[in-house]
Amino acid sequence: MLSGCAQTRDWLDDFRKPDSSPPGTEILGAPEADAYLADLAAIASGDPARQAEIYEDSRAAAQLTPNPSTNLRYALVLAAPGHPESDSAQAQSMLREILAQTPLMTQAEVALATIHLKAVEERMVLESEARRLRANSSRAQRTQEQAINQRLATVEAENRRLREELSDAEQKLEAITSIERSIREQE
Repeated sequence: MLSGCAQTRDWLDDFRKPDSSPPGTEILGAPEADAYLADLAAIASGDPARQAEIYEDSRAAAQLTPNPSTNLRYALVLAAPGHPESDSAQAQSMLREILAQTPLMTQAEVALATIHLKAVEERMVLESEARRLRANSSRAQRTQEQAINQRLATVEAENRRLREELSDAEQKLEAITSIERSIREQE
């Protein structure tokens, strides 16, 4: 019994030690999540020069050394709104491809890709709805403008008709006045 307890002591000691990650989940050369977050924070800062620098750096890295980490960085930069190179459709496509390679990624990378894919898909739905609403609003505005223009044309035509009638009435009044003068002169 004592020998059995002695043999399980090593096993229990291993069980009690906190392990930050399961064995085999670390991927050599994969950047920490902080690196991705730093790029996203810099993109969100609004500095155009810094945004262009991060975009070019991530694009070049994804082209020169294509792997899930460099592609994820590039996709996250494309997914970030608020800079000229933002491209939701391309980011969505890349993030889907990246998520198909989860065995080659850390848990943090998978989480970032999943979160940003969901955000990009939601943003694309919102952008589509905004375009639809703008089109409807534009169509309604055009219809309203046409109705206003038609009313203006009707009012202008009515004004022309009334001016002509006024002119005719003034001519008749002048003729009547002229006749009255000639009658008075004869009397």
